[in-house]
Amino acid sequence: MKRTPFTCLTLAAALMLGACAGTGHPSATAPAPAMAAASVTDLAADRTAIKAMAGDYKVTFHFIESAAFVDGYELKEPKKSGAYEVVRVIEERPDFISLQHILVVGDGKEMPFMPIKHWRQDWTFEPSEIPDYVGANTWVRRDLSRAEAKGKWSQVVYQVDDAPRYAGLAAWSHEHGEHSWASNRSWRPLPRRDATTRSDYHAIAAVNRHAITPTGWVHEQDNQKLILTGNQPQVLAHEVGINTYKHFDGFDVAIATDYLEKTEPFWALIRAEWTKLERDHPKFGLTIQGEPMEMYMPILGIAGDVADGKRAPAEAAKEAIDVLKSYVTLKPGTVRERLAADSAEAKQD
Repeated sequence: MKRTPFTCLTLAAALMLGACAGTGHPSATAPAPAMAAASVTDLAADRTAIKAMAGDYKVTFHFIESAAFVDGYELKEPKKSGAYEVVRVIEERPDFISLQHILVVGDGKEMPFMPIKHWRQDWTFEPSEIPDYVGANTWVRRDLSRAEAKGKWSQVVYQVDDAPRYAGLAAWSHEHGEHSWASNRSWRPLPRRDATTRSDYHAIAAVNRHAITPTGWVHEQDNQKLILTGNQPQVLAHEVGINTYKHFDGFDVAIATDYLEKTEPFWALIRAEWTKLERDHPKFGLTIQGEPMEMYMPILGIAGDVADGKRAPAEAAKEAIDVLKSYVTLKPGTVRERLAADSAEAKQD
């Protein structure tokens, strides 16, 4: 597979958001069967709903700011984009399912079709803990009581370099013919669509809903854009996000599945390193504020070498782990301190 070299430009175009008892064979994982009627407490129905998100899709990403809460703020223009995306189950246990997303971007002419590792969603039934994002690229482990987690699934979302992004907790519902999951409100870093274009807010507090549809699934978001530099968080604006995943195989799916098959041993080692970091440290952060391109671009480039057969997965993973470790801090300080320091540094530049 011929690979176009990773550059900031190609990745920006690629990230169209504006921006494990055993591991199966990633490229052979078939889309999950259609949902059947089920009771509210049916664990098998929960698992079927989660696995129904696997498949090949044409995706649209649509975000609309709906209300302002700071005097003088003008709502931004809606953002809409699209892409092809492949989603596969890469790890599965009775109480755990991991779904990896791979984008396929390009036009086959001016820009060759190429795979881009996208987000990952890990689902755990009745988890004992989740990572809470608290702002300024910092995460804090939150322990859950048995009562709090009973009957619920956590969804932990990871970024393109497998660093944590955000987490939510809720029970799946199968009432009235709808199979859906709607999280508690939780914080997450700025999305790429804003992180690369603006600096007037610092985090999003979101309610996340996934619902299975006859043609695929929909990911709906109720977002509050938060300013974190004051004594208390201030809502700048509300935003509605609607991401639709419609089954579609009219693109070269093998571009994504070949990449996933060739790089999965590499990414498994990267995931294990992040898992160890989360397990061993109740709080950690990144030294980079905002969009952590300096970290994920080199790691994606190393993964590309693995996909091209230029490097062995284990040897390449060692270098990638050194990269991620160079950007991790175990004493990140407070969010206000980090944002203030980042602001002062930006003014000096």
